[in-house]
Amino acid sequence: MFKTTFLLIALLFGAVGSAMADGLTYDITVDTSSLAGTSGSLDFQFNPGPLATQTADVQIENFSSDGTLGGSILTGDATGALPGTVSLDNLTGFNDYFTGFTYGSTLSFLLNLSGPAVTSPDGVSTSGSQFGFSMFSDPGGTVPVLTSDSVNGYAFTAGINLDGTATIANSSSQLTVTTPVTAAPEPSTLLLFGSGLACLGFLRRKVNLSR
Repeated sequence: MFKTTFLLIALLFGAVGSAMADGLTYDITVDTSSLAGTSGSLDFQFNPGPLATQTADVQIENFSSDGTLGGSILTGDATGALPGTVSLDNLTGFNDYFTGFTYGSTLSFLLNLSGPAVTSPDGVSTSGSQFGFSMFSDPGGTVPVLTSDSVNGYAFTAGINLDGTATIANSSSQLTVTTPVTAAPEPSTLLLFGSGLACLGFLRRKVNLSR
């Protein structure tokens, strides 16, 4: 009886754990009203460190803006197109999604960091990976705007650390980053969890009555 109960508990919490181990998600919003009407560009890149780096991925989702997207250039392991989902991994040295963009008053997107480096760090890698987002006031991507980063021109970076956490750097006073969003369990998982608790209550009651 106790072995069965223990197994049921393990299965239940394993199901909930897997539903919450999908990675880290950040909500990025930028006030671009000072650039409204400017024909510029946006750049999203995700690159490994110089040493042994564990596999990781980023997804750019739910892109929204009253501006207008232009043509895009994909380099390395980059797939997709805005306003749909763009995916980048760190399996090559330089992975980049670059797109023309005529600015409106705002833009926003969700950034999801995932893969083994986030969900199951191996403890032996010696370099992390970094995502960088930049905005430019020219179509060629040579004049960074809305950033205080005069070296790299990043408005926002998210570095994946060796322990699976992320280090966030916001170099733009116009950019807002929402802390990681914890994914809620799927309704089916909640139903399974609730049913399991009810079953555990029944088993406990049955044991007590049999004494």
